[in-house]
Amino acid sequence: MTASLTLVSHHLCPYVQRAAISLAEKAVPFERIYVDLSDKPDWFKAISPLGKVPLLRVRHGSAEDVIFESAVILEFLEETEANPLHPTDPLARARHRAWIEFGSAILNAIGRFYCAPDEAAFLHESRGLSEMFARVEAELSARQSGPWFAGERFSLVDAVYGPVFRYIDTFDRIGDFGILDSKPLVQAWRAALSRRQSVKEAVGADYPQRLHAFLRAKGSYLSGIIRRQAIAAPQALSA
Repeated sequence: MTASLTLVSHHLCPYVQRAAISLAEKAVPFERIYVDLSDKPDWFKAISPLGKVPLLRVRHGSAEDVIFESAVILEFLEETEANPLHPTDPLARARHRAWIEFGSAILNAIGRFYCAPDEAAFLHESRGLSEMFARVEAELSARQSGPWFAGERFSLVDAVYGPVFRYIDTFDRIGDFGILDSKPLVQAWRAALSRRQSVKEAVGADYPQRLHAFLRAKGSYLSGIIRRQAIAAPQALSA
C-alpha cells in the first residue's frame, strides 16, 4: 500500500506494541508519536472515538483516514501490506485469531492482578493468571510449537504475546509470584520473544522504569510490595 503511516502511541500500552511489532515484522516504514492519556490533547480527542490508543493515521495523497482499535489495525495491515503474519489456511487463521483474543483476556487479567487491593485478591488473581498460562502451555504442547506459536513462522499471535510477557518480566523483578511455574514451553516461548528485534524495539529503553513507576503509583497490594522494597533497599545497603 502506498501511504504514509503514523502510529499514535502511549509509552506503556501493550496494544500499541502489537501494532509496532507487526509494522516492524512487515518492514513497513512509519512515524510514531506519543500522547499523554492523562491529559489528552484536543487533536487526539477529535480523532479517537474511544479516547484510546493505538490509532493508525493513514495519509494517502491529500486525504487522511484514522483507524482505531489494535485488532482492526492488525487486520488492516494484513490486508494492505506484504509479509503476512496470519496463516493462509482459514481454520488455522481462525485458531490464531482465537488465541489473540485469549491474549487480550490475559492482559485484562494482568490488569486485575496489579490493581488487586489486598492480599486475598492478589493471590486470587495470581492463581487465575497461572491457570490461563496453563491453557497456553497445553496448546503449545498439543501443537508441538516452537520457537514461535506456529512453529518456525513468526505470527500475529507472537506479536500479541510479546507485550504480555513484558509484564511478566517486570513482575519477576518485583517478586516470585509463580505465575509461569511448571510451564516450560511458555517459558521457552517467552525467552524467544524477548530476543526478537521487533519485540525489543516496540518499547523505549526506559520502558521498565516507566512501568515500575506506574505500578508503584497504583495504590494496590502490588504497589505496597514495591514501596516496601524501596524502603528496605537503602537499609540493606547500609547493613
